[in-house]
Amino acid sequence: MASELSRELRTGTGDFLGERRAIVVLSLVAIGAMGLISLYQTGVVKHLPEPPLPGLDADRVDASDEAYQRFSTPDAVLGLGSYALTMALAEVGGQDRARKQPWLPLGLAGKIGFDLAQVVRMTRIQWTKYRAFCFWCLVSAAATVASAVLTFGEARQAAQQIARRARK
Repeated sequence: MASELSRELRTGTGDFLGERRAIVVLSLVAIGAMGLISLYQTGVVKHLPEPPLPGLDADRVDASDEAYQRFSTPDAVLGLGSYALTMALAEVGGQDRARKQPWLPLGLAGKIGFDLAQVVRMTRIQWTKYRAFCFWCLVSAAATVASAVLTFGEARQAAQQIARRARK
């Protein structure tokens, strides 16, 4: 069973494996961005470099009260765990999980939907409260939006499978 899963995840095609792999890559991109922010928020580095574009000020945004208010910890550290969970949810189950385990793709879609709501909220707060954006936050936000788009097909197929089972 484990050897079959290994083969499917590494070499399989179809059944939304491409989308799931892309979500893993996007999660790793977001983890990289959160890692950089974490270095700043924990004092390992004193300044977050970002492109010299108007409206960007990662240092101000990532040092704000908002960035430290949940669980008395830097929000980027929480983001690291969140994106790692997304990555795990994208890869749990075999290539036909939408048919055999439809709650898995729906769980992934729900998790990414929650993340998307957080990204929208935090991006809005950055602009309305600080009149600036964190470049690295925008990178992770873009990865979240792209991941959300990639979940639609498998989640739709999983919901259809559940509906078919309910009709029987």
